[in-house]
Amino acid sequence: MRTDGRAPEQKRPVSIETDFVRTAYGSCLIATGNTRVICTASVEETVPPFLKGKGQGWVTAEYAMLPASTMERKKRDGIKKDGRSVEIQRLIGRSLRQAVDLKALGERTITLDCDVLEADGGTRTASITGAMVALTCAVDRMIREKKLLISPIIHQVAAISAGIVGDTPCLDLCYTEDSGAQVDMNFVMNENREFIELQGTGEGRAFSGEELNVLMGYGIKGISELMQAQREALGDRARHIAPKPLLLVATGNEHKLKELQEMFRDYYTLAPMSAAGFFGPIDENASTFAGNAAIKAEAVCAATGFPAIADDSGLCVDALDGEPGVLSARYAGEHGDDNANNDLLLSRMQGKEDRRAYFMCALALKFPGKEPYIAEGRCPGVILHERRGTGGFGYDPLFLYEPMGKTYAEMNETEKNEISHRARAAREMAKIMKKISNGGK
Repeated sequence: MRTDGRAPEQKRPVSIETDFVRTAYGSCLIATGNTRVICTASVEETVPPFLKGKGQGWVTAEYAMLPASTMERKKRDGIKKDGRSVEIQRLIGRSLRQAVDLKALGERTITLDCDVLEADGGTRTASITGAMVALTCAVDRMIREKKLLISPIIHQVAAISAGIVGDTPCLDLCYTEDSGAQVDMNFVMNENREFIELQGTGEGRAFSGEELNVLMGYGIKGISELMQAQREALGDRARHIAPKPLLLVATGNEHKLKELQEMFRDYYTLAPMSAAGFFGPIDENASTFAGNAAIKAEAVCAATGFPAIADDSGLCVDALDGEPGVLSARYAGEHGDDNANNDLLLSRMQGKEDRRAYFMCALALKFPGKEPYIAEGRCPGVILHERRGTGGFGYDPLFLYEPMGKTYAEMNETEKNEISHRARAAREMAKIMKKISNGGK
């Protein structure tokens, strides 16, 4: 047992608080034991002179220990930093550049500032682990601000220290252990358990290959745990780490976009067509849902050069000979006027005993130079005499799915995504996507 009660292979408790600095593009406060570091990410729409005109960005870092971060006051770095700070900030920059596709970043610079509030060993490794979180938060903001179409983060990166204290290999040394360690090591790794940087020094004595293997095993275990902590702190923003290939959605409807993002997140990163600078209009002049879906997907793909997916869906009522059908969104004349569309449907259904209807969805997936893939789904139901529920959109308040006894508008997101026409079409499209991802097999 160690002085703080840990077993040799145990890391210190870690906590990561995101968005710690509101003025930064991305930030976090990371604590590993008693070591605490503020990590911030700043974005500049420029690159260093040696990269100008080369179509790629840059990731760099600065590191400093605040005066009261150690037991004895540390002098502030002046214009010329001390050699240790320079070495550490170069390490942080090298490590985080391994996380980013610099060409996908574009000609901009992300600077990661790591300021140590309290030092109790492992400040450089805590800085790298925290900087990864700050970087991801900054990328999330750039995507939301439409400065980036898709995340350039290709790897998750974390770091941890290890060493031999006395004759015992130990993980994540505190200052007391580190200052008297026989062997000092730092591991920087990605999610594939590949080494980005491996620093090992025999401070008091040489070390054997067997001891190195033990320390490496401890390091891999510790970094796996730190990566889980990073993802938990990031929450939904963790999706920006090594994202799936980009697929544009040919819609301006936020409800449809959200549903499709949830349905296809295992295969693609879905973004609205507007994120690629395409706003339409698209002339949907086909007589079928599949035809209109193909028109939209092909238009977005041709205009942007990116793969695109489009949905065309609507309500078909038996007693109205399939109306409103492909005109569902503009049944009352103006596109997307849900209240007017519902009022018109109710008026035309007055006196009708046959209330059977179905929602129909066609999905078209288009890749440059290939014919679109089509998948369709249908959900049966009945048209009510009055609206029920406050969720959903379109005709959802009037469409009753009898097996559940609920309208679409009364269902929660999980329920609707299980039985809806779009969900049924999506399941068919997912089979196509799976086949594509397996090389057509």
